[in-house]
Amino acid sequence: MQEEQLFNTIYQQHYPKVFRLSKGYFNGDAEQAGDAAQEAFIKVWQNLANFRHEAAIGTWIYKITVNSCLLQLRKINAGVKNVVSMAQLPEMAGEEYNASIDQQLAKMYACIQQLDETGKLIILMVLEGIDYNVIAEVVGISEETLRVKIHRIKKNLSNCVKL
Repeated sequence: MQEEQLFNTIYQQHYPKVFRLSKGYFNGDAEQAGDAAQEAFIKVWQNLANFRHEAAIGTWIYKITVNSCLLQLRKINAGVKNVVSMAQLPEMAGEEYNASIDQQLAKMYACIQQLDETGKLIILMVLEGIDYNVIAEVVGISEETLRVKIHRIKKNLSNCVKL
């Protein structure tokens, strides 16, 4: 029962961030993002007992989320229908999205989709306000290299949005 309570707490704390990160991978498509977020939390539940605490739990969850998104994208690109097994999850932590905000973000999502996988991951995590040290750990680069990449990504996105 204690593991279930821990999972529920983790789920409530991290679901909104996981969902937004997933949404960035799917060009703002909430349905696909929800599927990827759900798949990520299924993996979290299945592997929670094996979590070694070598990194922060949030960092671990972000890595799982990125892998879930990339796997789902590969299935979509390969024409494989995505089948997500259902696990008993707590009631979904909801976020309200304003239609006008979604429209404003559509252009940014389109520009983000043009980035390579690493660039996409970096900027989505930056937009979430995740600390640079956590992003660097997830991506596997130094903070100094991360800062250079962020600068270049922001410049590219700025040019893209202006077009």
